[in-house]
Amino acid sequence: MASAGEDDGIPAASGSPDASLTQDDSFTATSHAGLTYPWGEAAPGAGETIRIANGIRWARIPMPGSLGHINSWLLDDADGIAVVDTGICLTLCSDAWKALYAGALKDARITRVIGTHLHPDHIGLAGWIAKKHGVKLWMTRGEMLTARAIVADSSDSAPDEVIAQSRAAGWDEAALDAQKARGWNMFQRMIFPLPRSYVRMQDGDRLDMGAHQWRVVTGSGHSPEHACLWNEHEGVLVSGDQVLPRISSNVSVNITEPDADPLGEWLASIDKLLGVIPPDVITCPAHGEPFKGLHVRLTALRDEHRMRLYKLAEAIAETPMRAVDCFPLLFNRPIGEHNQGLATGEALAHLKRLEIEGRVRKEDRDGVWWYHGVA
Repeated sequence: MASAGEDDGIPAASGSPDASLTQDDSFTATSHAGLTYPWGEAAPGAGETIRIANGIRWARIPMPGSLGHINSWLLDDADGIAVVDTGICLTLCSDAWKALYAGALKDARITRVIGTHLHPDHIGLAGWIAKKHGVKLWMTRGEMLTARAIVADSSDSAPDEVIAQSRAAGWDEAALDAQKARGWNMFQRMIFPLPRSYVRMQDGDRLDMGAHQWRVVTGSGHSPEHACLWNEHEGVLVSGDQVLPRISSNVSVNITEPDADPLGEWLASIDKLLGVIPPDVITCPAHGEPFKGLHVRLTALRDEHRMRLYKLAEAIAETPMRAVDCFPLLFNRPIGEHNQGLATGEALAHLKRLEIEGRVRKEDRDGVWWYHGVA
């Protein structure tokens, strides 16, 4: 975890060529047809915000890598502003916050920091903002405890369990050697020290913020207990990474829960959101622009994953496959050293879902997992 010190203890460089540890972007084809963007391609500049509706403004924090930014949502609170999601622990991001403090947020009181989930682009500066303003961090228990477990792992080298899972997925020796050489503490370096205490959010909670009330709606699959915030009166949903307009969030089997079924949880969360949130809300995502057409997008995400499962099951029925053999069937971009870990996690998530549905079976052959069709 980044350490406090001179210049706020925030490093100037991430050491990650593509900020891939944010884990937000999947590598799968996706469609955003049928969505409308009330603000078009407009986005707030440095030190600026855009008013989305009563009770919410939009700030954009630049980031390195292919995503290029994270959106921070500023909620009107009693006597101030609540910050939702923060950016990575880099001076590129903290300088953007300093510009906001000198600009649109000049003289504004920060009342709390809310993390939708544990990935570093969402809580990387949460501890810094909370410390700077003397306020509390709000998160769900699943996200906070998982974040603490990850940052407490001080291993410099990739753990044996990680190497074993990569080998089981079909990585060759050169890829395994490269994984060992990369080390294991990148996630920790992208997060400013988190407060020791936090305020727990739970599904169904209603957060009173002065004249506005936001209901917590949780989902899972991309992360353990992701919190969305819904202002029913104003018709606004802060969706974090649970719903993105143009990219599909990464859904991976991770070493922290190697036997989990994250894709099953993701699909169940989509159904939950379809049943709880009305279709005409303004959806405010972590990446991309605010949009309308929530149910269209959720249905597309569900159907795209279901089609990939169908194609994968068909291919495995013809010939046994390892996780790495699934990449061309699942992803629409080249998979190389910088994204092989996330691609492997997502392939394993699809294979686990097919296992649970009884459509494939796994064979451990000398430490490598081969998947076979089920007649």
